[in-house]
Amino acid sequence: MISNKNLARIAGLLYLIVIATGLFAEIAVRQAVKVSGDALATANNIQKSEMLFRFGVAADIVNFVCGLPCVLIIYFLFKRVNKFLLQLALIFVIIQTAIIAVNLLNQTSPLQILGNDAYLQSFQPNQLATLSQLSLNVQAVGYAIGLVFFGVYCLLVGFVVFKSKLVPKFLGILYAISGIGYLINSFTMLLSKEFENPVFAYVAIPIFIGELSFSLWLLIKGIDNSAIFNPND
Repeated sequence: MISNKNLARIAGLLYLIVIATGLFAEIAVRQAVKVSGDALATANNIQKSEMLFRFGVAADIVNFVCGLPCVLIIYFLFKRVNKFLLQLALIFVIIQTAIIAVNLLNQTSPLQILGNDAYLQSFQPNQLATLSQLSLNVQAVGYAIGLVFFGVYCLLVGFVVFKSKLVPKFLGILYAISGIGYLINSFTMLLSKEFENPVFAYVAIPIFIGELSFSLWLLIKGIDNSAIFNPND
């Protein structure tokens, strides 16, 4: 039987994979091929780097495959602190995963729109590029909506981690800050004209620090099995 400490390390490893695949898909793929204000240039980049674009989709799928067992292990490890809040957190993260997973259809659409099928020859290149850009724009908005639910998950888990004695309290604080960062990032985008996101550069670092710190602690240190739980602490 796997000990709780080893389960924590498995969760930490899975979480690192989630972080790595998420960064790759967003920064090395989506942001790399995007040319702001130029749909045709973006379409050309996708066609020239089609395999990279496909790897981005695959990375997102791996992200989901690793993310779900990760959050289940975190639930198992911390459920004695506040089972209700963690069950609520699970609901939010499952909704988030479903939204972003379905939203991948919008990310794969440019590969079909910019393909070589005969029926696409009735469109001009600039028209196909515009349709492709629209799919990517919808994907970005869908991603932001999904991250609202993940932001709530981080807040709930951060609070439970803070109340526990399994890991240092500062990890709970950092993780909750990550949740706040996700909420600020998503709502800023959703409420901005043309869905611009001027705050991403400012919230990305605290988000990254919070998630990376939590995952590394679980991977390297595990949890304190000798901790005594007191929900009223």
